[in-house]
Amino acid sequence: MSVKVISTEKAPGAVGPYSQAIKAGDFLFASGQIPLNPENGKIVGGGVAEQTEQSLKNVGAILAAEGLTYDDVVKTTVYITNMNFFGTVNAVYGKYFQKTLPARSCVEISKLPKDALVEVEVIAYCGK
Repeated sequence: MSVKVISTEKAPGAVGPYSQAIKAGDFLFASGQIPLNPENGKIVGGGVAEQTEQSLKNVGAILAAEGLTYDDVVKTTVYITNMNFFGTVNAVYGKYFQKTLPARSCVEISKLPKDALVEVEVIAYCGK
């Protein structure tokens, strides 16, 4: 099986010793994306809706680096710091995943890097 590191300047760089994504065989495993603006490396302003939007844009940039779209995603994990955010996150998420609805987990956790409110990670199928 071939393994390839995926990296793009259109998504924020890793904030630790990990890759933005790894392509392994027919799958792409993207690291969790917090709502960092890729231009300045800072958390976007606004609330959880704006942060979810930016996190998903960052995911999209990583997918695009391998010629993939949200329709290629087969599994997502969404981390939120407050389960009361679920409805708002779900509404934004639904704008990105419409045609092919991936399997999903949504988990409340106590804290995210850089005090983000949301983080999204995905697994995408690259095979044809």
